[in-house]
Amino acid sequence: MEDLTLKMLKELTEAPGVPGNEGPAREVMRKYIKPYADEVYTDNLGSLIAKRGNNGPKILLAGHLDEVGFMVKRITEDGYIKFQPLGGWWEQVMLAQRVVIHTRKGEITGIIGSKPPHILPPEARKKPVEKKDMFIDIGAKDKEEAMEFGVRPGDPIIPVSPFTVLKNPKMLMAKAWDNRIGCAITIEVLKRLQSEQHDNIVYGVGTVQEEVGIRGAQTTVNTIQPDVAFAIDVGLAGDTPGITPDETDSKLGKGPQITLFDATMVPHTGLRDFVVEIAEEENIPFQYESLAGGGTDAGRFHLYGKGVPSLVIGVPTRYIHSHAGILHRDDFENAIDLLVKVIKRLDEKTVQEIKNR
Repeated sequence: MEDLTLKMLKELTEAPGVPGNEGPAREVMRKYIKPYADEVYTDNLGSLIAKRGNNGPKILLAGHLDEVGFMVKRITEDGYIKFQPLGGWWEQVMLAQRVVIHTRKGEITGIIGSKPPHILPPEARKKPVEKKDMFIDIGAKDKEEAMEFGVRPGDPIIPVSPFTVLKNPKMLMAKAWDNRIGCAITIEVLKRLQSEQHDNIVYGVGTVQEEVGIRGAQTTVNTIQPDVAFAIDVGLAGDTPGITPDETDSKLGKGPQITLFDATMVPHTGLRDFVVEIAEEENIPFQYESLAGGGTDAGRFHLYGKGVPSLVIGVPTRYIHSHAGILHRDDFENAIDLLVKVIKRLDEKTVQEIKNR
């Protein structure tokens, strides 16, 4: 991976961008995608849309800009921060983690805390601490001092985890892989299409508020009115201790995932089969994914108008919806390669054939 790509991934993942406050992440994506687009704009909810091409079917390619995080709910009289989770958080991954509150006066570092186990009764120690009993300690002596620091309700709270290339340089650790990796893939696909012939209009999108109800996907699909849509997201990696193949058998480095089912969508069979055929023809490794829970922007895309053939392409990732995730750079590169080869073949005739399958 080139240093410039690592720089892009670092900037994308380290940018703050919880649901409703995606601005900094959006501006990073805008900077990197603008050179490869004919037009870049935002919809009224804040999703970034980069358009390339002027003729042919409309192909929507989207990652979501927002990451799981928190929002200041209130300040206690003692100066502690009670918070609202933004996105799905599992209590076991939250305690003792560093966070940054973005206030009108600047960034404030804090840590997620709770009552110490030493003073809990034995039965309580065996149970996870509930989110409602957690707080963020920013070192303020009282509510007045916390407010002097600049904290107020509604301020976004971001997990702290710097982008890190691990000892195996193909393994990359960062916060917000869910879903800045989808945004990065979208950027790189438009970059590759600069030197490729494609008989369609490609929309590279960074949607907002996916983690709180796939909301930006709705306004984006209303704006673009695509013929075909791809949601680029993370998927579960099953190559850690305790996970069985029946739960998920995807492994890091074995290729991007083609999602067969999730709680919001069964993919269009014609589009799914078309993508699989190209992956097999081009010898691009891929894996299948099926999840009983969760969903992606494609859950909104496929329901637009009379229906839009849609598919989810995932990058297997460890420890999603926590402070730090790990993924494999080969899966990132192979996802780009697959999407470029698919888009090159999506002309008017082929899109119609896919819809009729």
